[in-house]
Amino acid sequence: TDEIMQQEIRPLVAVDIIEQLHRQFAILSGGRGKDGAPIITFPEFAGFSDIPDEDFLNVVTYLTSIPSLEAASIGFIIIIDRRRDKWSAVKASLTRIAGAFPGNLQLVFVLRPSRFIQRTIADIGIKLYRDDFKMKVPIIMLNSVSDLHGYIDKSQLTRELGGTLEYGHSQWIHHRTAIENFAMTVKTIAQMLQTFGTDLAETELPNDVQCTEDLLSSHTDHHSKLKDELKLAVKQGATLLTCIREPVTRSANCKLSPDELENVATVERLLAQLDETEKAFDQFWTKHHLKLEQCLQLRHFEHDFREVKLALDNLMEAQAGFADIGESVTRVEHLLKEQKQLEEKGQEPLEKAQSLALHGEQLIQNNHYAVDSIRPKCVELRRICDDFTNETKKKYDILGKSLELHKQLDKASQWCEAGIYLLASQAVDKCQSQEGAETALVEIEKFLVTAKEHQLSNPKEFYNQFDMILTPEIKANAQRILQKLEDVQEMFDKRQVSLKKLAAKQTRPVQPVAPHPESSPKRASPKITRPA
Repeated sequence: TDEIMQQEIRPLVAVDIIEQLHRQFAILSGGRGKDGAPIITFPEFAGFSDIPDEDFLNVVTYLTSIPSLEAASIGFIIIIDRRRDKWSAVKASLTRIAGAFPGNLQLVFVLRPSRFIQRTIADIGIKLYRDDFKMKVPIIMLNSVSDLHGYIDKSQLTRELGGTLEYGHSQWIHHRTAIENFAMTVKTIAQMLQTFGTDLAETELPNDVQCTEDLLSSHTDHHSKLKDELKLAVKQGATLLTCIREPVTRSANCKLSPDELENVATVERLLAQLDETEKAFDQFWTKHHLKLEQCLQLRHFEHDFREVKLALDNLMEAQAGFADIGESVTRVEHLLKEQKQLEEKGQEPLEKAQSLALHGEQLIQNNHYAVDSIRPKCVELRRICDDFTNETKKKYDILGKSLELHKQLDKASQWCEAGIYLLASQAVDKCQSQEGAETALVEIEKFLVTAKEHQLSNPKEFYNQFDMILTPEIKANAQRILQKLEDVQEMFDKRQVSLKKLAAKQTRPVQPVAPHPESSPKRASPKITRPA
């Protein structure tokens, strides 16, 4: 952030004044004074006085903007090399620097003309015109580079000034443009990421599956492109860092100049900023991408819910239509078959509903943002499934009772018919004998045993058992058959009483009677006992 802000307040970058920099009338070699002051050198330049003021100001302003604020605050040291020039060139240089130098000056060193006459003129001129230069810093006139070495260490001076500092102007320009391009790249990427992040934050989530898929695809593609830009920028910065450090890598005895070390620090700061920006962006994207994926999951869930809900509603409606409990065994069996078909038909939507509810619960367990929307739908799906299952069981129970009722009624009716037939088939003349009466009784007793097998011995209990499912029609039919049962039972009871009486009379012994004299007219004739 500091590097980008620094770039924003710089009015110039190397590419803006690349031609002026290549003229090399002023250089920032990277050397420093004993107190760390940056050194700007004005090498010998034949056409120095012909340089336009704007070009001079732009170059000097740019050079003073490069060192760190800490180094710049110490003050710049200026070295003016005019050993092969005249006093007029020295005067012009000092005048121009004094009037246009934008930085904080500490010292000015002038390597005066080496020819005797020009050196003498320079000595006189500096004494006469020192005040005219309007410089508040010392101007030190030097006869040779050896004198300069007394003020500045040789390791901080270029070879042209008798020093050992390696400096290549073309490479320096290349490094400056590369660093500034990289800084601009980092700034641009940061702005792109910020813009994209703002767009993502302001994006409204779609309400259907297709739009959500399109949005997810669009955002993912944009994210991939930005990630590629980030990778290229990191690669660019790493390459630039390698280039700046190349002299140290090539020779272990070589050391980077303070300015080169600042270049390394600048690139490292930019790379660190890029890394932090990427991490923050990845963190934001992870949350946004998760939200989009969860939105798509929600839209699929809602779409499936509507389809399953419609199928379940149709199923429940069809089940509600099964109100008939049947009026005969055949009808009930047909209804049971239809109920079975409906149950089989409902297996697929029920399984889908259960699966969808399970999926919804998994979404909730995975901390889906729309828990309040998903949970009620899961509850509703399970409720409808339970309702259908319970209602189906209830239908089966009712139809089972109905089937049992009608089978019992049919058996009861058949039993009555069989009983009536039995009673009718017992010939009266055969029952007059003891053997005939006993045979008839045995037949009746055997037949009555079958009533217990069919649980028809207690008509009221039979009626109470099925009372909950009796419709008015079935109730009337059941009452008719139950009444018939009572009637037939009564008939059997009466027949049993009669047959038992007959059997009892046949088994009573006949008392012998003594004959009375016929002469006794007052005696009535004895009655002979006959079977009834």
